Amino acid sequence: MSESRPDILCIGSVLWDIIGRASVHMHEGSDVPGRIERLPGGVAMNIAMTLHRFGLKPAVLTALGRDSQGNDLIRTAEVLGVDCSYLYRSDDLPTDRYMAIEGANGLIAAIADAHSLEAAGEKILAPLSDGRLGTENEPWTGAIALDGNLTEALLSQIAHSPLFAKADLRVAPASPGKAERLMPLLRHPAATLYVNLEEAGILCQGRFDSAQHAAETLLERGAQRVLVTDGGKAAADGSAVAGNVIASAPPPVLVTRVTGAGDTFMAAHLVAEQRGAGREEALERALTAAARYVSGELAT
Repeated sequence: MSESRPDILCIGSVLWDIIGRASVHMHEGSDVPGRIERLPGGVAMNIAMTLHRFGLKPAVLTALGRDSQGNDLIRTAEVLGVDCSYLYRSDDLPTDRYMAIEGANGLIAAIADAHSLEAAGEKILAPLSDGRLGTENEPWTGAIALDGNLTEALLSQIAHSPLFAKADLRVAPASPGKAERLMPLLRHPAATLYVNLEEAGILCQGRFDSAQHAAETLLERGAQRVLVTDGGKAAADGSAVAGNVIASAPPPVLVTRVTGAGDTFMAAHLVAEQRGAGREEALERALTAAARYVSGELAT
């Protein structure tokens, strides 16, 4: 392997975020003035950008179209420190997009169009088997951030693949609507799951009144490690190895945005642990980074 190999792989959605934000409370049918931005996004991309800000060298494994939007996205991502040399480009699939509306009262609605990523399937994993990043006999041994925009079939394949046998898997659903896709990885011995309270409820087919309760139940269901967030309320870290659940509340901040907050939390937590932080310190650092992000203090 070359010295330029990435520190971490981010596998999943890389797309354009089209985000409309208003400074007032909104409800169904609201028509208000605000700002509309087009930004690099997708779970894998959001995590990769945050990892770069914390000093790591991330690469993305994803699918982009050979279209102008794909060209623009690669140029922008590379300026932001994300290695795009291993991604798959399709001649017949368009670059994916995500659209969201945010008001002063949080996320109002969102639509994720990740159909090209889903259609590309296992083609995005080719660098892990063709020698560029690993092979079946010498698989990737570093950290991998994996998101739930992949199909359940591909996530199930990953759960049993020798290409991932030695990796430190950090897994997050793309949204509550895709949380069930993570079921094949729930009991994976090397997987750490990052979910919010709603996503934990979907995985456990129930409802929880706290992140700590959700983490305890996920461990009972066979998870080895889970991080559960609950907005501005206490988050929890559950570990089967340690045999306990710890919890901590995020610092109070004025919320100016929400899209990407969970990805920032996951990236900050991963970096903290890679730099030797214990569970309590890593949780605190991740909560602080997410709070800074939603307040607008941490740049996109």
